[in-house]
Amino acid sequence: MRRLRNIKIVATLGPASSDYETINALFRAGADVFRLNMSHGTHAEQRARYDIIRQIEEETGRPIGVLADLQGPKLRVGAFAAGPHDLEDGADFRFDLDPAPGDGRRVQLPHPEIFAALEAGAELLVNDGKIRLRVNACGADFADCTVTAGGPISDRKGVNVPDVVLPLAALSDKDREDLEFACEMGVDWLALSFVQRPEDVTEARELAKGRAAILSKIEKPAAVRAFDQILEVSDGIMVARGDLGVEMPVHAVPPIQKRLVRACRAVAKPVIVATQMLESMIESPMPTRAEVSDVANAIYDGADAVMLSAESAAGHYPIEAVETMDHVAQSAESDPTFREVIEATRSAARQSIAEAIVVAAREIAETTDIAAICAFSQSGATVSLVSRERPSVPIIALSPERRVLRRLSLTWGAHCVETPALERFKQAVVGAAAAAREYGFADASQQIVVMAGVPFNVPGTTNILRIAPCDERLIYRADPE
Repeated sequence: MRRLRNIKIVATLGPASSDYETINALFRAGADVFRLNMSHGTHAEQRARYDIIRQIEEETGRPIGVLADLQGPKLRVGAFAAGPHDLEDGADFRFDLDPAPGDGRRVQLPHPEIFAALEAGAELLVNDGKIRLRVNACGADFADCTVTAGGPISDRKGVNVPDVVLPLAALSDKDREDLEFACEMGVDWLALSFVQRPEDVTEARELAKGRAAILSKIEKPAAVRAFDQILEVSDGIMVARGDLGVEMPVHAVPPIQKRLVRACRAVAKPVIVATQMLESMIESPMPTRAEVSDVANAIYDGADAVMLSAESAAGHYPIEAVETMDHVAQSAESDPTFREVIEATRSAARQSIAEAIVVAAREIAETTDIAAICAFSQSGATVSLVSRERPSVPIIALSPERRVLRRLSLTWGAHCVETPALERFKQAVVGAAAAAREYGFADASQQIVVMAGVPFNVPGTTNILRIAPCDERLIYRADPE
């Protein structure tokens, strides 16, 4: 089950991918992490999918990550009395708290928090930004607006408020229930929607109690502005370009994507680029050329993972979508320009012994005849540091903690292998050599770099680097009992 690429693929499960045969086929086609979208489906349906993933994990012996994506608060207009209405450019329109059905002049917006935060001149977006309105006057229970971009408005359409930080928690009551369910079930990552400030992440972390890593979705202008603080308290980031492209000018999204990916890599935290990557494959077995370029662009940016949403959850060609991503990744990463770009964007900051050892391992591997870098890690931190370097040789992540390996399945380049707990460094070398041979990274004639920490089984103690042969006879000859 060795992947022939380093970037990871996240595949969303849904109605089109809920049975064992399809999920197994998605994994074998290249999916490394499965996303459970808590916005859709019952807890029973999500648990059934989770159980299938764990069954496949046991059958293949390969750790598989599971990400539960929390819905976040959904802002929507109320209902209309006589069906959809067309709002014309320049027309006046009011949002208010009155629950009476709306018409062509007004509709309920059942979110007093929005009115509390609005100011004259702010913009309201309806139906994914297809309708735009400018606030002229507002109060505690109303907002009088002018339509700046008209169109049909109907029941329960979503509302975006890009210009203000809303006094809303990132976690709704539903999210809290879903978070507890997902953590009890055993998911590895929690994706947090509607993040606006670092306190949103801190709240989710307190509720998770260490049972899952927290991945913040960047989809609000406020999150972009506070990104450095949000990144500091997050375990990973998702560049959620859907809502981000609604609430910000679309031409601003590509540079934001590049800046966020580079910032995540600098601090060795995984970053997913998501939304509409191969959207035409919901209906077509072939992607557009622009979509392929979009996926490749994320790979050249140095992202840890790219994600499929409806393509794998509800589309007609879920397996083909994963295969397409896998092929694009292999093609991009084999391009000499890819290595030039990755090496040019490598961070120079080195502050610890572990970081220095990781840099030395990468430089040794790339300047000598080394087949792979093998990193033993109790917490996953050393593997993340190796991944940050984006070495040109494979990374084998070894740990006795399956929970750690599942989380590392989202990390660029990490081929995860579960090992017994270790007591001596020679055991680490022998185990690394065996893993390199078993998974096809090296043969007995080649050498590997092995990193570990002594004492073993203590997080944060990486302090040894050794160049070792893959032939166990040579290991024992060099280090006799």
